[in-house]
Amino acid sequence: MGAETNSPATLSYVMGLADDDAGLVSLVQKGDVDAFEVLVSRHQKRMLNVAFRLTNDYDDACEVVQDVFVSAYKNIGSFRGEAKFTTWLTTITVNLSKNRLKQIKSRQGREAFSLDEPVQIEEGEIRIDPPSKEPSVLDCLEKRDTQNKVQDCIKALEPEYREVIVLRDMQDFSYEEIGGMLKMREGTVKSRLFRVREAIKDCLKKIVEEL
Repeated sequence: MGAETNSPATLSYVMGLADDDAGLVSLVQKGDVDAFEVLVSRHQKRMLNVAFRLTNDYDDACEVVQDVFVSAYKNIGSFRGEAKFTTWLTTITVNLSKNRLKQIKSRQGREAFSLDEPVQIEEGEIRIDPPSKEPSVLDCLEKRDTQNKVQDCIKALEPEYREVIVLRDMQDFSYEEIGGMLKMREGTVKSRLFRVREAIKDCLKKIVEEL
């Protein structure tokens, strides 16, 4: 990229920008590779979480996130700060996750998941957010079982519905931010989110009835 090696003073300045994505982005746009590495370290876990929730596969999610940061670096010159950097980065993650799902569907000839289809749980599934410790072992097991059932229901959603609940309930983006990412009106986001939550409730009810 033709970036010059940063001096210790520059690196100290970069690391000192604890919560200033805008400052780091400005440095990257001037060719500072070290500043971009700070952005990667700061946001890669959250982007991996989003990609994993949308693709349902840890390896796919890792590849998506690699592509996300490559794309972000190549296109960071077009970032104008009209939205938060996190929102811009998450939009890239959502779009590349969609592309990955399309590639998988095309390659394997499978239809997208629906609530009427059985949910397949692969052995060795990697869960991004492990359950918290509880005083009682039984309580801990029950909590883990509940979390797994909720995640199974989320996996069973069509991708366009899954992304809404991931962005809102798991990543805490605003309706306005989600609308911008998915190119839909806030009212549509709220309506879709309501239907998704109801679908998850129905899914959980089915699971309980089958026990």
